[in-house]
Amino acid sequence: MRIRYFAYISLMALALSGCNDALETAQVDLSKVKNKVEQPLPSHILTAMAAKGMDRNSPIMIRIFKEEGAMEIWKAKTDNRFDKIADYKICAWSGRLGPKVKTGDRQAPEGFYDLTRANLNPNSKYYLAINTGFPNRYDAANGRTGSDLMIHGACSSSGCYSMTDQQVLEIYAFARDAFKGGQSTVQLQAFPFRMTAENMVKHRLDSSYDFWKMLKVGYDNFEVTKRPPEVNVCEKKYVFNQQATDGSAFNAAGKCPAMSTPPALTAALAAYGKTYDADYAKAMSKFDGMAWYDPSEAERKAVVAKTRKGRELAYAPTGTSLEAGRMVKVAELEDLMAKRTEQGLAAKTAPGGTPVAPAQPQAVAAAAPAVVPVPMQNPLAFTAPEPQETAEATAKKPFWKFWARN
Repeated sequence: MRIRYFAYISLMALALSGCNDALETAQVDLSKVKNKVEQPLPSHILTAMAAKGMDRNSPIMIRIFKEEGAMEIWKAKTDNRFDKIADYKICAWSGRLGPKVKTGDRQAPEGFYDLTRANLNPNSKYYLAINTGFPNRYDAANGRTGSDLMIHGACSSSGCYSMTDQQVLEIYAFARDAFKGGQSTVQLQAFPFRMTAENMVKHRLDSSYDFWKMLKVGYDNFEVTKRPPEVNVCEKKYVFNQQATDGSAFNAAGKCPAMSTPPALTAALAAYGKTYDADYAKAMSKFDGMAWYDPSEAERKAVVAKTRKGRELAYAPTGTSLEAGRMVKVAELEDLMAKRTEQGLAAKTAPGGTPVAPAQPQAVAAAAPAVVPVPMQNPLAFTAPEPQETAEATAKKPFWKFWARN
């Protein structure tokens, strides 16, 4: 009897361990969904939550990785740390790697965004939608423009992160349940790629590299603490988990106040940074004289062109950069970028033959090894107020009792 009991427990554990893989693409018969706004999460997700020690209405966080076309849902456990509960393959995102800069550039946002209940759109013409909150305080301080950039269904994108209708039905439900549980803001982290040492080396020659190094500080804070970092903006740059020592407010375009970092988090990030430095050195040796060619949207679409057969014209998957891109010699990358620049000039020639300056292409210049991120503090992000584009509200009270205890 005892042997049969342990065999049953082992089989259950094995089934749950593979749950994330099964959640990669949602499967539901939409014709049987009576109320898409209140559609409950499927039973296998609820079972996975219970196994991981998650309450149905506990806080969530969303992570996006453009290069591999991946969206992840992370959810708080009873110990206040977050664990991944679902993966989804992004059906379509437009543009290339790099942040959104201006209206009409077809770029999908990169950065840290706070989503409130007001960001949910139950009446979207793309089935369901969640507004990303672009532009945020950082974007506004840096003069970046754009609006109505969504996570939505229909698998068609012009600056959005588009999912299938089945996928967005689940993603919407995750956010809805978290807001019902009292979460005031859901943090959306949108990255170009997983910010490992190897990936940073591959993309070290990109013109967005300095911007990505800034995002990496927030990425590292989450990797170390498994809690969404508190995000502020000052001097037109992101700062993560920083506490103003004099109680001053953070002003997105103003000077940063004096800030402090708790010793425990400093030590944890220092250890993380030491491992990263070693991995970066190995990757530099591995990819000596090589760099990543980031494909265009057209090149990504070509990889998945066959998947559109038999579907509506609006269905427009874009494929992943990993499928369409490749490692090339630096000299070859320079040639490819030069051709792309020439094509951009030809496409943007104004009436009368006057060329319009194109957007800055990928820069092919020597880049120094990444600096070890400055350790930051770690309050729980879902207690933060809604984002503002000027001065911040009063300084937030950190939750150090969680960090110290765990």
